[in-house]
Amino acid sequence: MTSFIDKTRITVKAGKGGDGAIAFHREKYVAAGGPDGGDGGRGGSVIFTVDDNLSTLMDFRYKHKFVAGNGMNGQGKRCNGKDGESLIIRVPRGTIVRDTATNAIMHDMSSGEDWTAARGGRGGWGNMHFATPTRQVPRFAKPGLEGESFELTLELKLLADVGLVGFPNVGKSTLLSVVSKAHPKIANYHFTTLYPNLGVVYVDEGRSFVMADIPGLIEGASEGAGLGHDFLRHVDRCRLLVHVVDVSGSEGRDPVEDFNKINSELKEYSAELSERPQIVVGNKADLVSEEEQENIVRLKAHVEALGYSFFVMSAATHSGTEELIRACAEKLSTLPLPKAYEADYVPPEPEIGSAADVEIRHFDDIWTVEGPWMQRLCATVNFSDHESMMFFDRALRTSGIYARMEEMGVKDGDTVSIYDLMFEYKD
Repeated sequence: MTSFIDKTRITVKAGKGGDGAIAFHREKYVAAGGPDGGDGGRGGSVIFTVDDNLSTLMDFRYKHKFVAGNGMNGQGKRCNGKDGESLIIRVPRGTIVRDTATNAIMHDMSSGEDWTAARGGRGGWGNMHFATPTRQVPRFAKPGLEGESFELTLELKLLADVGLVGFPNVGKSTLLSVVSKAHPKIANYHFTTLYPNLGVVYVDEGRSFVMADIPGLIEGASEGAGLGHDFLRHVDRCRLLVHVVDVSGSEGRDPVEDFNKINSELKEYSAELSERPQIVVGNKADLVSEEEQENIVRLKAHVEALGYSFFVMSAATHSGTEELIRACAEKLSTLPLPKAYEADYVPPEPEIGSAADVEIRHFDDIWTVEGPWMQRLCATVNFSDHESMMFFDRALRTSGIYARMEEMGVKDGDTVSIYDLMFEYKD
């Protein structure tokens, strides 16, 4: 039997950017070729894509770490490094991607559009960027930046138009096998179905819908009893519920009580779910004796008083299934499509530390100033605006960055490189 996995944890890591190259042009009869080190390539990203051939997260059963390719280092002759290969992760439609630490939703893989989960690191600059008329032999290049990394939880919420709900052994799997080409396991005992099954129901030309057989719920399912706690999430997406009730009394249960108990569990799990449109089906009518006809009458009166449509059916003999399917199709035509889950993930504030944690390095007359605090400061500055640049200059001076550089020997006219910004130092 194929294992059904609908929740798993994985780690994704984008590739590191390639380092810039330190190289010089050497060619016969060219006296001063100059620096020609190319930039490093960007690291590969981790991208999620929908694969409609998948219906489970089985592919993640044994593999939990996914790493994209690193960018290649730059080379001489101004050759930039090749970008790292992005990693494509295929998931079933309807997969919710959550941040494991906060359980917040990062993305809903329902629309079919690709989503980049982790972006690759930027490649470092080669030494060709640092050549000036007075600095013709820069022996310095920038390293590539690390790619993003996340701990993710994947949670599959099946995309089905109609969800079959009800107690175990009431005939849900039999109904699905009759109205579609699905082949769920069918047997006369409880919890025959251990994972949701999907089937496409063709009504007539141009009309079809997807039906899901949700494993049997029992009393207490919303609190973890039986299989319901594991699979109630798959009912979330269903636009219409078909509530299957055994009216034969074959197990000594009362159909009205069964109906009320399942609805109570749906309400405990989600108040919104309890208000989802329902069609109630009295199944196993072929087993109902003349004396037991009262079960059907009581159930019909009870559900219709609540505003639900009621059908009598026998999935085993196919009696009444055609009428049910057409009623489902008619009801679906009036219902809106399921809404995608809105992302509520808020990236945590980076641990930016302080200006004292900023790393200052120098190579001849080139100074690099980098660190989380500096990265945050750069993100707040508009470098095309004079006043904003003045603020940036004051921030470097008041934070003590310039004082540290002066202690290390910075001179007037030296080049300061801060990420994508380069300028001459002035006393």
